[in-house]
Amino acid sequence: MRQIEGTLSAELEAHVGMRSVDKAEPFKVSTYRQLMSHIAQLAYLNKDFLLFFRGQADDFKNRAGSSTFYPNIYRDDYLPSREVFYRYEMLNQASKLLVEMFEHQNITGYREIKRKKYIQWSILQHYEVCRTPLLDFTHSVRVACSFAQMNNSGPVAYISVFALPYITNRISINSEHDLVNIRLLSICPPDAMRPYYQEGYLVGTEDITTDYESKTELDFKNRLVAKFEIPNTTKFWGRGFSKIPESVLYPKGDKIQKLCDELKVTLEQSLQPGGLGEFLKGWALLEEQLQDRARKFHSRHFSAREAITTLQKQGSLPKKFAYELDGIRRLRNQIVHRPTTISPGELQAGVDSLRNVLAMLQRNF
Repeated sequence: MRQIEGTLSAELEAHVGMRSVDKAEPFKVSTYRQLMSHIAQLAYLNKDFLLFFRGQADDFKNRAGSSTFYPNIYRDDYLPSREVFYRYEMLNQASKLLVEMFEHQNITGYREIKRKKYIQWSILQHYEVCRTPLLDFTHSVRVACSFAQMNNSGPVAYISVFALPYITNRISINSEHDLVNIRLLSICPPDAMRPYYQEGYLVGTEDITTDYESKTELDFKNRLVAKFEIPNTTKFWGRGFSKIPESVLYPKGDKIQKLCDELKVTLEQSLQPGGLGEFLKGWALLEEQLQDRARKFHSRHFSAREAITTLQKQGSLPKKFAYELDGIRRLRNQIVHRPTTISPGELQAGVDSLRNVLAMLQRNF
């Protein structure tokens, strides 16, 4: 995503000084009204952007002392490419199962969900089913503050302000800033109650998944305008305002919540040894090794199939071995695109084959 530098009020500018906002300490406010006054000034000074908010119990920082805001699929200080591949494999699997579940339950709008990956990812992220390349935001300061104080045992909480492009559609893609912004109220089925109470949005970096030059381009600190520290007390709200109760932000009777909870259990069960998780993690490692070896002959990005073909043509893979690798690749595609057609026996056979292939690669290369 494109990095920007927001315009600050004189008071906030003096607080930040020569530091960048992400490395500066949060600006302390004592009341909700005071916070709203600062945000009103920021909105006026940053007219080219729309302000969005995140409320957190902690100000998460990296080793350089900078606040970071990564989508959870990219989180971890050390993140090898095979782990990113594995996380995306699990995301693809969860997306397919979600579509099948929605279609089977005849959920309103399932045909549109079936066609659009951003809607699938949004539901999986918002209902915390698995890691996705999207980050949660809200357009409501009150919602952000309520989340920051929810289940927070510390004395303070944190509100971060981000400047994003103006939205034009339910799914707004801005190629100039390399951002996609999804308005949950407009794309979630009406059975999904939670987004309507949280005024939620999900934002990601357009067209970047596992192939990126630097992970920092995926960090939403690039859009950070200001950070505030608020007291974790009821006095913060003052007269006329109050925290939104957890029972309201997470309403009961949410049908989509129930379905996503079932989906989460299915995915967790698949992570057991010999199951789907082991196969996808093994496949991610295998794909990374094949691509690395293929790039020794041609300096470009290879799909798994192209890498197998290239290595065979260069004489680095015996024909029989290449045929076995291609069989594993086809099984992977079937698992991702038609998961319900795979029997437990076929999956276990695929796991065993992957183990053998990885061992052979270790010995022969």
